[in-house]
Amino acid sequence: MRVAVVQRASGLDKAANRDEAAGAVRQAAGEGAELVVLPEATMAGFGSPSTDLAELAEPLDGPFTSALRQVAGETGATVVAGTFEPAPDGRVYNTVVVVSGAGVLARYRKVHLYDALGWCESERVCPGAPGGDNVPVVEVGRFVLGVLTCYDLRFPESARVAVAAGATVLAVPAAWVAGSHKLAHWQTLLRARAIENTAYVLAAAQPAPTYTGHSAVIDPMGVTLACLGPGDRAAPPEVAGADLDLDHLIRARSSLPVLAHRRFSVAPSPG
Repeated sequence: MRVAVVQRASGLDKAANRDEAAGAVRQAAGEGAELVVLPEATMAGFGSPSTDLAELAEPLDGPFTSALRQVAGETGATVVAGTFEPAPDGRVYNTVVVVSGAGVLARYRKVHLYDALGWCESERVCPGAPGGDNVPVVEVGRFVLGVLTCYDLRFPESARVAVAAGATVLAVPAAWVAGSHKLAHWQTLLRARAIENTAYVLAAAQPAPTYTGHSAVIDPMGVTLACLGPGDRAAPPEVAGADLDLDHLIRARSSLPVLAHRRFSVAPSPG
């Protein structure tokens, strides 16, 4: 299956973001991609700490997902992208949707919020519930897609619970904030999640200078199949494509049967 990751910057103009995202999906699909992953917060950027994300949030049948559904229907691609949903407490959910021409196939609400290194995502974002129906897996061709978002990457349980539910491919939309050691962490963790789960990882990031960029496709043995550089928020979206091989994944899981050798399961924290 041909896949693509899109690296693009989101502003606060939601109509412009929709148009640019749709154009990137058309470009990727025109290059053969059946699955296209866009970054976290594709619908609208985080803005400044004072930006009211609740004013930007949309329900899952709003203009953003409707636009994704339209372009998915036009191209035949399945699209993964980050949005903001209204939350009951006045904050928002940092949500990733999986969309086809038939509609929203799944949604994932970010579980781990980025309250670290001087940031406090939880001031504006409500965490999704761990486990339950917040571990979506979706069949895409011969593969099974699981989802995690940005800071979730630092928690191996997030990837493992999706793989335990059947995922063979992990989509990681992200706005991975730039800073000391951050690029090294991003690249190391992407490869680690692929290797420890013998799964493909499709990471779509927002670009420099605010974020790290370096979107990538990683294979189940940790080999980078496609990657981009830091990018620039003023530049047009970039697309990196790669081919996923199910037989290669099956061979990797057969020769390195770490999933079969597991002695621990993943369960939500009681806290």
